Amino acid sequence: MKKLFSFLLILALLLSASSFAFADDIEAPGSGPADRSAIVSVEGVPLIPLNNGVAVPQLGLGTQIQSLERDASETGRALLNSTSHDAVVAALQAGYRHLDTAHGYFNETGVGQGIIDSGIPREEIWVTSKLWPSEYGEGVTMEAIDAMLDRLQLDYLDCIYLHHPAGDYVGAWKDLEKAYRQGKVRALGISNFDNWPEAFSAIVDGMEIKPQILQIEGHPFAQRHETRDLAARYDIQVECWYPLGHADDRLLNNEVLSAIAEAHDKSVVQIILRWHMQEGLCAVPGSTNPDHIAENISIFDFELSDAEMEQIRALDGGEAGRYFNINYEQMGGFFTTLNE
Repeated sequence: MKKLFSFLLILALLLSASSFAFADDIEAPGSGPADRSAIVSVEGVPLIPLNNGVAVPQLGLGTQIQSLERDASETGRALLNSTSHDAVVAALQAGYRHLDTAHGYFNETGVGQGIIDSGIPREEIWVTSKLWPSEYGEGVTMEAIDAMLDRLQLDYLDCIYLHHPAGDYVGAWKDLEKAYRQGKVRALGISNFDNWPEAFSAIVDGMEIKPQILQIEGHPFAQRHETRDLAARYDIQVECWYPLGHADDRLLNNEVLSAIAEAHDKSVVQIILRWHMQEGLCAVPGSTNPDHIAENISIFDFELSDAEMEQIRALDGGEAGRYFNINYEQMGGFFTTLNE
């Protein structure tokens, strides 16, 4: 009996040491500008710990405004930045502390100015942006990161994503690792890499620093269980864009969701976002309407029951429920350029 006890004790110690060794293997962000970060929970929004020890507010504001992005004129870009600026100010003053933008949204200038004009200290805000594939490559990406910081009027970002799995994403990731070690960014992410397993593996299995976040399309009609399980195996947090299904009437007027909303005296949008929170997903719903922005964050004063969660899970349409599913191998030169 004593021998068995000793064996089990040694085994437990070995397993414990192994788990600590695994934690030690996760490289923390380097010392630098990002050391000033002081993000706390506001309006009940949980902070989700990432695999490198930093924490992200679970709910954020998405700033993509597709109807304006199609206008490449100076007038269109000015309107886009003005609209994004106002949305950012409204969101931060409503309690949001997580902003999601991208170079490809052409609104980083407006987002950055909105942060300044909101009156909320920058270090209390999680700010994410994304690099376009035309900015990928060793040396090229580092210059693009500095240009991104200039556009946003920031000296560090909380997370930088590779926006799409195209171009020299391996070279880009190597530069992201350098920026991470220099304290210019607190977390690294990949966006839409679920669409190309080869690219996902190249980053997650082949690079020195693993991603902290995987951003994907996710909502009740496309719950992405396979991708979420894959991310969980690597201890990567999943964040959902299109969390409201691109405002699809079929989702927003769904009978199941409407009945649950009525039972809680909430809107269908609030039920969907609450479902994301209870599933452990981050979500970045987009809006430019101050009333909708305030409504979207008012989801932490109630909970969905287990039965209601199961009802919503039953709405999953699998990959067929997605709105965005492109073949990156067939995209050709679509991602090669990006006008300022």
